[in-house]
Amino acid sequence: MGRFVLAAGVASLVLLCVAAASGQQPKDGEQIMNAACGSCHDTTSIQTAARNEKEWSETVDQMVARGATLSDADRPILIAYLARAYGPMPDGPGKDIVLNTCTICHDRTRITRSRHTEEEWEGTLIAMLNEGAQLSDEDFPIVLRYLVKNYGAN
Repeated sequence: MGRFVLAAGVASLVLLCVAAASGQQPKDGEQIMNAACGSCHDTTSIQTAARNEKEWSETVDQMVARGATLSDADRPILIAYLARAYGPMPDGPGKDIVLNTCTICHDRTRITRSRHTEEEWEGTLIAMLNEGAQLSDEDFPIVLRYLVKNYGAN
């Protein structure tokens, strides 16, 4: 797995250098996702999938087989982006609620890079409710426990 990630990283760097030398702006994973995936469906199915790199690779291959347009050069960039932004999350009560509520507006890294205390996560959830997040009173403590357990301050 490590060699694959390193090879994908090297391939991405080579593609960036080739694009820079040719005067083209390199595409990022989100741009590629919007172009390749957005022509057939919205991003909800991506945002709620939480797949690892291998699973995203298989999904991308399935979508290409169904007619999605994706160049060989863009494939490793897209897969690396999907694994980083919409990768796996720990199982447990609250995971599905987070995936179906929080990731509608935020990619997974916005959640996973945060390390908050319970009080900070509670404040974040309240702020998101004030912004229109669809989180019920019943689901609030479940999500709070999930976030604290998996993304709490160390």
